[in-house]
Amino acid sequence: MSIVEITTFRLAEGVTDESFLALDRRLQTELVPNQPGFLRRTTARHGDNWLVVTLWSTEDAAGAFQRAAEANALQVEFEHAVEAGSFHLDRYATLD
Repeated sequence: MSIVEITTFRLAEGVTDESFLALDRRLQTELVPNQPGFLRRTTARHGDNWLVVTLWSTEDAAGAFQRAAEANALQVEFEHAVEAGSFHLDRYATLD
Protein backbone atom coordinates (compact mmCIF):
# COMPACT_ATOMS: atom_id res chain seq x y z
CA MET A 1 0.00 0.00 0.00
CA SER A 2 1.06 3.59 -0.63
CA ILE A 3 -0.55 7.02 -0.36
CA VAL A 4 -1.72 9.10 -3.32
CA GLU A 5 -1.87 12.75 -2.32
CA ILE A 6 -3.92 14.96 -4.63
CA THR A 7 -3.69 18.72 -4.33
CA THR A 8 -5.85 21.05 -6.43
CA PHE A 9 -5.70 24.84 -6.63
CA ARG A 10 -5.72 27.93 -8.83
CA LEU A 11 -2.88 30.41 -9.12
CA ALA A 12 -3.07 33.69 -7.22
CA GLU A 13 -3.75 36.82 -9.21
CA GLY A 14 -0.59 38.10 -10.87
CA VAL A 15 1.23 34.75 -10.77
CA THR A 16 2.14 33.66 -14.28
CA ASP A 17 2.25 30.07 -15.45
CA GLU A 18 5.96 30.47 -16.17
CA SER A 19 6.85 31.82 -12.73
CA PHE A 20 4.74 29.17 -11.02
CA LEU A 21 6.27 26.35 -13.06
CA ALA A 22 9.77 27.58 -12.16
CA LEU A 23 8.80 27.59 -8.49
CA ASP A 24 7.13 24.18 -8.75
CA ARG A 25 10.21 22.74 -10.46
CA ARG A 26 12.37 23.99 -7.56
CA LEU A 27 9.98 22.47 -5.03
CA GLN A 28 10.01 19.20 -6.94
CA THR A 29 13.79 19.01 -7.20
CA GLU A 30 15.04 20.74 -4.03
CA LEU A 31 12.50 19.99 -1.31
CA VAL A 32 10.17 17.08 -1.93
CA PRO A 33 12.54 14.34 -3.15
CA ASN A 34 14.72 14.67 -0.05
CA GLN A 35 11.87 13.61 2.22
CA PRO A 36 11.61 10.12 3.73
CA GLY A 37 8.89 8.08 2.05
CA PHE A 38 8.69 10.20 -1.10
CA LEU A 39 8.05 8.13 -4.24
CA ARG A 40 6.95 10.43 -7.09
CA ARG A 41 5.41 13.83 -7.82
CA THR A 42 3.87 15.37 -10.93
CA THR A 43 2.05 18.59 -11.75
CA ALA A 44 -0.74 19.05 -14.30
CA ARG A 45 -3.11 21.77 -15.43
CA HIS A 46 -6.50 22.08 -17.10
CA GLY A 47 -7.41 25.67 -17.86
CA ASP A 48 -7.03 27.65 -14.64
CA ASN A 49 -7.18 24.54 -12.46
CA TRP A 50 -3.92 22.99 -11.28
CA LEU A 51 -3.24 19.55 -9.84
CA VAL A 52 -0.25 18.07 -8.03
CA VAL A 53 -0.16 14.31 -7.45
CA THR A 54 2.41 13.05 -4.97
CA LEU A 55 2.99 9.42 -4.08
CA TRP A 56 4.21 8.60 -0.57
CA SER A 57 5.16 5.26 0.92
CA THR A 58 2.95 5.80 3.99
CA GLU A 59 0.42 8.20 5.51
CA ASP A 60 3.00 8.97 8.20
CA ALA A 61 5.54 10.02 5.55
CA ALA A 62 3.00 12.32 3.87
CA GLY A 63 2.05 13.88 7.20
CA ALA A 64 5.67 14.28 8.27
CA PHE A 65 6.47 16.15 5.06
CA GLN A 66 3.47 18.44 5.52
CA ARG A 67 4.59 19.32 9.06
CA ALA A 68 8.26 19.73 8.08
CA ALA A 69 7.49 21.87 5.03
CA GLU A 70 5.33 24.41 6.89
CA ALA A 71 8.33 26.58 7.78
CA ASN A 72 10.31 25.94 4.59
CA ALA A 73 10.79 29.12 2.54
CA LEU A 74 10.16 27.29 -0.75
CA GLN A 75 6.89 25.84 0.55
CA VAL A 76 5.80 29.25 1.86
CA GLU A 77 6.53 30.78 -1.55
CA PHE A 78 4.49 28.00 -3.20
CA GLU A 79 1.56 28.70 -0.89
CA HIS A 80 1.69 32.44 -1.70
CA ALA A 81 1.49 31.59 -5.40
CA VAL A 82 -1.84 29.79 -4.82
CA GLU A 83 -5.17 31.64 -4.79
CA ALA A 84 -6.48 31.92 -1.25
CA GLY A 85 -9.33 29.51 -0.63
CA SER A 86 -8.68 27.41 -3.73
CA PHE A 87 -6.20 24.96 -2.17
CA HIS A 88 -7.59 21.49 -1.47
CA LEU A 89 -5.60 18.40 -0.41
CA ASP A 90 -6.84 14.80 -0.21
CA ARG A 91 -5.00 11.56 0.49
CA TYR A 92 -6.00 8.13 -0.73
CA ALA A 93 -4.58 4.73 0.19
CA THR A 94 -3.86 2.47 -2.78
CA LEU A 95 -5.61 -0.88 -2.89
CA ASP A 96 -2.94 -2.91 -4.65
